Amino acid sequence: MKYEATIGLETHIMQKTNTKMFCACKYEYGAEPNTHVCPVCLGYPGALPVMNEKAIELCCKAGLLLGCEINPYSKWDRKNYFYPDMAKNYQITQADQPLCLGGQVAVEVDGEMKTFTLERIHQEENAAKNTHVAGASLVDYNRAGTALMEIVSNPCMHSAADALAYLTALKQIMEYGGISDCNPEKGQIRSDVNVSVRPVGQEKLGSKVEIKNMNSFAFIQQAIEYEIDRQIEVLESGGKVVQETRGFDSDRGETFSQRTKENAHDYRYFPEPDLMPVKISAEQIGQWRSELPELPVQRRERYVKELGLPEYDAGVLTADMATSDWFERVMVHTRNAKAVSNFIMGEMMRLLSEHGLSIAESKVTPEKLAEIIALIDAKTISTGAGKQVFEIIFNEGGDPKQIVEEKGMAQVSDDSALEGWADEAIASNPKPVEEYKAGNAASINFLMGQVMKASRGKANPGAVMQMLKQKLDG
Repeated sequence: MKYEATIGLETHIMQKTNTKMFCACKYEYGAEPNTHVCPVCLGYPGALPVMNEKAIELCCKAGLLLGCEINPYSKWDRKNYFYPDMAKNYQITQADQPLCLGGQVAVEVDGEMKTFTLERIHQEENAAKNTHVAGASLVDYNRAGTALMEIVSNPCMHSAADALAYLTALKQIMEYGGISDCNPEKGQIRSDVNVSVRPVGQEKLGSKVEIKNMNSFAFIQQAIEYEIDRQIEVLESGGKVVQETRGFDSDRGETFSQRTKENAHDYRYFPEPDLMPVKISAEQIGQWRSELPELPVQRRERYVKELGLPEYDAGVLTADMATSDWFERVMVHTRNAKAVSNFIMGEMMRLLSEHGLSIAESKVTPEKLAEIIALIDAKTISTGAGKQVFEIIFNEGGDPKQIVEEKGMAQVSDDSALEGWADEAIASNPKPVEEYKAGNAASINFLMGQVMKASRGKANPGAVMQMLKQKLDG
């Protein structure tokens, strides 16, 4: 029997706000534990929450970027559960009336364009960070109460590849939109993954298994693939898939049972009595819409249509917002987009990888790369010499023109110097000369190499080729 997997994701994204969702405490990743706390985020009796207006704006802008309908009236609810990461034993969230409804993410998966639909985006507060050590569990409430939004997809994906493409696109959109830095290592993007399988042709979905709190895209992909295989194996052996919450053991590459669910809604929600509903006017939504930035898909299209870059280059450059912004800064000083793209995808990415640096930490600034490209375009130096200059600046810093001068990298285009090297190459290599004159046009490349060798790479290749053809064809 053939089976079909159905996958939905609940993705939690920490927003870029200066303070927490319902109090004035700031959040600072890596700060001394339990130093950015107050009676509100510690859940002291009588402490009252106050809404963070910036978080509401960012959530709604995220919704606009994803094509959601912004709800003009939304309210707050309490999600009750007893666990140390939530001091007051409930989380302030949105149940039946969230800020954003619907929406979609369009993305290419294995060469095919797919559209994955959203159910909703709602605003809530984050939980504290638990650290489990031998014989004890430690709780850091610095993260408790930080602004968090949950993007809930419909069960519309059918493979790990679908989920990975969806998450990658979602992360890019949130970064470009200024909603979140989406750093998985800092817990800024995490997903709960819902997986079920059913026989192909069956209308009813299979029992859903939820894999909780995953912050690695690679692990999400592994967990989905394992869980699909596990559920199919259970069904084929005559068993029944149990609705439950599972974790993922990254060392073993397996999911494991954590707890079973009596039903799909095992939290007890009720309206939050300490917060007023959120009312958003059409004028406010229009203002936020006018402030939306260019998204990665729009940048890719612009790079191809306006700058003439291949689609592959445009995809690589826009995959990371910092890289794309750096490219934009170089383009302020040059029109040679392809040369900029080649240097970024080649020398820059290679050297950044070797040294474990980000593009912002490179000693090669956008202005210096533009200078190197200008020297190449003016035929002052060869492309190979330009790559050498780039690496010197990356490792040691410096000025492109000064490095070219100090190291004698400038190309030789003087006819008298080129003519001497060309005559020597022709006189010393009669066989390729005869082959060229007999019709083997490729033989001239050997002579070209001899001239470049004699000039120690300084001869202008275009000028050399022109001179050799003049001498051999004359």
